[in-house]
Amino acid sequence: MVKSLLDSCGEPCAASNATMSIIRGHKRSLDVATISQGDTKFFSMLVLAWGLVADIDIESEKYKWMGSARLDFYGLQRIFGLRKYNGSIIFVPASGFESYGEPIDVEKEVIFEGESKPKSDDEPVTTQDYGYQGPKVDMKSLNWHKINGPFVSIWLHNVPWGGEDTMAAPDAQFSDGCLDLIMIKDCPKLSLLMLMNGLNDGSHVKSPHVSYLKVKAFILQPGPRVDDQAKAEIIDVDGEVLARGKGSYKSEEKTLMSYDKLLIKVDQGLATLFASSLDLADLIPIPRD
Repeated sequence: MVKSLLDSCGEPCAASNATMSIIRGHKRSLDVATISQGDTKFFSMLVLAWGLVADIDIESEKYKWMGSARLDFYGLQRIFGLRKYNGSIIFVPASGFESYGEPIDVEKEVIFEGESKPKSDDEPVTTQDYGYQGPKVDMKSLNWHKINGPFVSIWLHNVPWGGEDTMAAPDAQFSDGCLDLIMIKDCPKLSLLMLMNGLNDGSHVKSPHVSYLKVKAFILQPGPRVDDQAKAEIIDVDGEVLARGKGSYKSEEKTLMSYDKLLIKVDQGLATLFASSLDLADLIPIPRD
């Protein structure tokens, strides 16, 4: 997050610059994603990963003694021992990205119980309703599209930089009400290796093996590995394990959510961050549905 904030102002990513941002007191809005599975909710500000990126981020922890080099080292292992995963994604494309996926009739798709209709203010409040519950969205009114797997990687980003040297989503904005989706369905190993090298400057999104688009809402329906139906995967959110599938790395450890369908909605400009300079967009009221 710090890298994205400082880079947007043309400043190097350094502790001194981050400190000065707080002292100056300038602010900018940030979208917040609400990840839901039944009554369980998790709020994300950075990234969700499933597939290759999640493999590298979480499984490389066994090589922590290598420092940051563990990501490059284990990344090579995962590329040459590439896994693919069954599953599907359902999403609401932002304006200009309607060509991605096949339009679906949401009435015929099993989405999430209780998500199709926003709760009325007149309905009684239950214990689980206390606190912020995420944005109210009429699921049936949205223009849903679907893409079936198998997938190599699904990567959702809220800000441009995923790390100090990883510009995962070069077109991502802090408060545009969208998440940037970086999707790889199929890619030769050599091309994938070259593609990963492009993460330093964001040029990977220009690869013909990468689909890069903006989405307003998203449903992940994860499945097992293509080569071994008895093994599943890790869902990684903001650098932490949100869900582990059967046979995945440390699958015996409990997680907040199960390896199953997840719904992701975006609350535009919900959070406020300190920034190095004033964001003019934040001076304009954010339109809300």
